[in-house]
Amino acid sequence: MARAYEDDLRRKFLTAYDQGSGTLEELAELFGVSLGWAKKISAQRKHSGQAERVRYQPGPRWRAGAEAQKQVVAWVEAQPDLTLAQLQTKLNDEVGVSISRGRVWYLVRKLGLRLKKSHSTPRNGTQKPTASGAKSLSPKSARSRRNS
Repeated sequence: MARAYEDDLRRKFLTAYDQGSGTLEELAELFGVSLGWAKKISAQRKHSGQAERVRYQPGPRWRAGAEAQKQVVAWVEAQPDLTLAQLQTKLNDEVGVSISRGRVWYLVRKLGLRLKKSHSTPRNGTQKPTASGAKSLSPKSARSRRNS
């Protein structure tokens, strides 16, 4: 597979073009590159404003930009017992970023944050299994009665 030209060749080529050393066709022949490549990097510089090659980053674009990430860090530092649903709502209402709860969790992990639960909140209503493995005193569900 062919490798991309180095950034120094791009800069030299575009500098020569800016100085009026020739047309794109003449400079392409002089530098030993294709005319298509010369047109492509010229157009890319007009679009992006930089002579260096824009690095390819696979995958979908990250919707939660730097501003949203800073805001999430501030919220979690101020109130570490926020739930993912609360963070998702705050992002949507205050920052205008609509992402799924799973993406909020990914964002929290990516930022290296930990969501800590407050000890003053009520305990979970689901009973933990007993250490001895004794059966629960709650009535059996219809599904478990069918199987017995």
